[in-house]
Amino acid sequence: MIMSPAVRRFALTTHVTSSVGWLGAVFVFLGHAVIGLTSQDPQIVRGVYLVMEPAAWFALLPLALAALLTGLVQSLGTTWGLFRHYWVVFKLLITVCATVILLIYMSTFREMAAVASDPRVDIGAVRNASPALHAGLALAALLIATCLAIYKPTGLTAFGRTRGGALEGQTRSATAAWMLAVAITAIVLMLLLIGVHLTGHRPGAH
Repeated sequence: MIMSPAVRRFALTTHVTSSVGWLGAVFVFLGHAVIGLTSQDPQIVRGVYLVMEPAAWFALLPLALAALLTGLVQSLGTTWGLFRHYWVVFKLLITVCATVILLIYMSTFREMAAVASDPRVDIGAVRNASPALHAGLALAALLIATCLAIYKPTGLTAFGRTRGGALEGQTRSATAAWMLAVAITAIVLMLLLIGVHLTGHRPGAH
């Protein structure tokens, strides 16, 4: 069902707002992670890891879910569709993978907060490179998703070819091919990261 122009504009506004908010929140988390690794003030270091869990629950996760849900609405309620164009499929996969990784990582936030809240633990053991690594990867993935949404590189899926030709506004150039290749690489790396987490390993952890 195609949305009316007014509903489509509202849906687009909410999607852009939540997506940009998520990107900004990840950037802030990256900044906090760097502070946790570099600050010489023990109280600041402990505070960084203590605040990450509640901030993730109240900012990161709601924005991630909002971006995912509004993106689905945008795809299903417009002529772009959900499975017609590769850039839409890849953007969806990046968003889903990033959200799944975040959900899995919530327990790590809780464990880091428990370590940081224990005054008996040495400050060196409180520092953890994992949040910086994950935030950096998430930032890169979300930037790729943003580029896909802006440039809309051409390429129809098998399903899309049975439904008609490409829509106007897509990029038809070598840049488009490179962008799709980068998106595929990002998705593969994120799937590997999910597998690593599910097997009990934590990249960047002590």
